[in-house]
Amino acid sequence: MGGMRYTTARQHPIGSPFDAASTVDDVLAGIDLTGRNVVITGGHTGLGLEMTRGLSRAGASVTVAARNPDRAAEALDGLKNVETYRIDLVEPESIDAFVAHYLSSGRPLHILINNAGIMAGPLARDARGYEYHFAANHLGHFQLTTGLYPALRAADGARVVTMTSGAHRLTDIHWDDPNFHHSDYDGHVAYGQSKAANVLFTVELDRRWSADGIRGYVVHPGIIVTTNLGPAREAGAPPEFDEQWKQTMRDMGLFDDDGNPVVDPERGLKTPEQGASTAVFAATSPLLADIGGVYLKDNDVTPVDDTPAEADYDGPPSTDVAPHAIDPESAKRLWELSERLIRGQAE
Repeated sequence: MGGMRYTTARQHPIGSPFDAASTVDDVLAGIDLTGRNVVITGGHTGLGLEMTRGLSRAGASVTVAARNPDRAAEALDGLKNVETYRIDLVEPESIDAFVAHYLSSGRPLHILINNAGIMAGPLARDARGYEYHFAANHLGHFQLTTGLYPALRAADGARVVTMTSGAHRLTDIHWDDPNFHHSDYDGHVAYGQSKAANVLFTVELDRRWSADGIRGYVVHPGIIVTTNLGPAREAGAPPEFDEQWKQTMRDMGLFDDDGNPVVDPERGLKTPEQGASTAVFAATSPLLADIGGVYLKDNDVTPVDDTPAEADYDGPPSTDVAPHAIDPESAKRLWELSERLIRGQAE
């Protein structure tokens, strides 16, 4: 819906000096984050670990929110100014507890990175009956972000960075049945819906909160085949899920015949250090000081691509932002739906 209502006023490249091959260290060169507070979900594995390492090295104080804070602390051992705290994005009580903990500290929050997520698992639901991708990838981060609003506002200049995927192009929000109670379930579609929700959430967050000095950015990191997809197993995926996933990756040319990941940044195939760079760019770059509510990849804002996701391509499909994901009316509608859902009200 709403393909003609989106605006391209901000959604175009800004001429960044960085590109697909740039790393976290590249984009942070010369940036001093001393005195800045960061919260990042899942900041102890995969892309999140690279973000935490880079932000810590640049002087930031980083709070890593993880389902298992002890395990996270082990992964983060040796990093300066890093602490861990428990959060499970499909447990509303744990989100509220984290928010209360952070707000009670009195610290402003300069950077929030909504990084944790699951991908293309079998049908599973949280305790409220919400579909797991939608709950973990979108609703949990929505609840966390809105809960932390007072700390973000107190920063007098804050950024909220939310991770998405080119899979957002697969589908709009299933407005009549976002939790697949009545429609046939497809894990890739469910994942795509949650990723479209990440983009729409960012559009509306920036509209609502930019006057308070809070800007929103949503990031496609590329394909990082070494990323940990363990949460999909915890959502109910069988033990053979890993092997099935790896075989799919081989079929797609993302692993070579020896089982090693293929790295080709220009095709979107990146190392974790490269994949994490765009989120860190969004969180820190002065080039974005007056821009918000935008979708980025390869360390720049992307143009809008209205090519249908199912169209045939001479090459890989587009991962630029799709019109349905930046529709301002849809963004407002999703925000209002999300408010109802986190309060346990009917869809």
